[in-house]
Amino acid sequence: MRPVRRPVSMIVMALFTAGLSILAAPPTPIERLRLQITRAIPAAQGEIGVGLKHLESGVELFVSPDEPFPMASTFKLPVLVELHAMAKSGALKWDEIIDIGPRDQHLGSGELSVLYDLPGARLSMHNLANFMMMISDNSAADICLAKAGAKNVNARLSALGVSGIRVDRSCQELILDYRGHDTERLKGLALKELRAALPGSLRDEQSRWAADDRFAKDPRDTATPRGFVTLLEKIWRGEVIDRDASQAILNLMKRCQTGENRIRGLLTAETEVAHKTGTIGGVVNDVGIVYLPDGAGHVAIALLSKRTRASTEQVEKALAQIARYAYDYFYFTSGSSEQPSAGRQ
Repeated sequence: MRPVRRPVSMIVMALFTAGLSILAAPPTPIERLRLQITRAIPAAQGEIGVGLKHLESGVELFVSPDEPFPMASTFKLPVLVELHAMAKSGALKWDEIIDIGPRDQHLGSGELSVLYDLPGARLSMHNLANFMMMISDNSAADICLAKAGAKNVNARLSALGVSGIRVDRSCQELILDYRGHDTERLKGLALKELRAALPGSLRDEQSRWAADDRFAKDPRDTATPRGFVTLLEKIWRGEVIDRDASQAILNLMKRCQTGENRIRGLLTAETEVAHKTGTIGGVVNDVGIVYLPDGAGHVAIALLSKRTRASTEQVEKALAQIARYAYDYFYFTSGSSEQPSAGRQ
């Protein structure tokens, strides 16, 4: 039996393919981190944008870096920045007392809205800012935003060199718009009147998903992962107003009592995190700075989502996994030669 002769070209191609497989390098550590993150995202059944930056080394990783995502209550961080700028210039006094009446108590999260049957309350601007950041109180946030002014907040971000973040509406307007109501007609009502005028919440999945889709297309009150990472880095470096103001912002973010199952979800109880959450419908967000142990540095993390169809708990789990992957990667590679500049993408 005569041997089968194969064309020379086939032999060369086979050898070439074999050579490529031998020469193909395994994924770098930062590429492995990206793989783990992209594997975690589908569990949210929607879109997730990720921004990570190790602030000491500058190594960073982004998923959908310049895609706008609805901020929900994470917009309260830029508002806080502007309040500190006003305090620095003398345009605001932290001990100024604000009278909170029935029309100042707004829809959504927080504690001030439970006072709507009472004459009202009196709080300092400092305490209103604390309420806004610590428990994400919407009534406090809307008072703070009215004091700061959305145009001033956006101008401040621009002056800081932060692009990709825009603040437009109060919490009250944002919630009414999300639910598809006549915002202009309803936004000025007292809370008791407003609750009587509104139908129930979005009870079925199809209604909520339609609201999510509509909300995701609205360019107002959105941010990109890159924009938030830039803002977080500037706060950490003491470049927002001055070092004292930046540190005060971080100290307040460390006292955040919401979103325990997001960035913090899979980290040890001892891990220090300065962060701010945001939630409305299929938007489940968390942005902040993780303080790595043993001198391994700090990681700015922006986790933004939209149009998620999974439950809030499932989305939070995906965010927690991403944060844990980032924590482990930067903890174990910080200061090593394993962090290539190619990781900055």
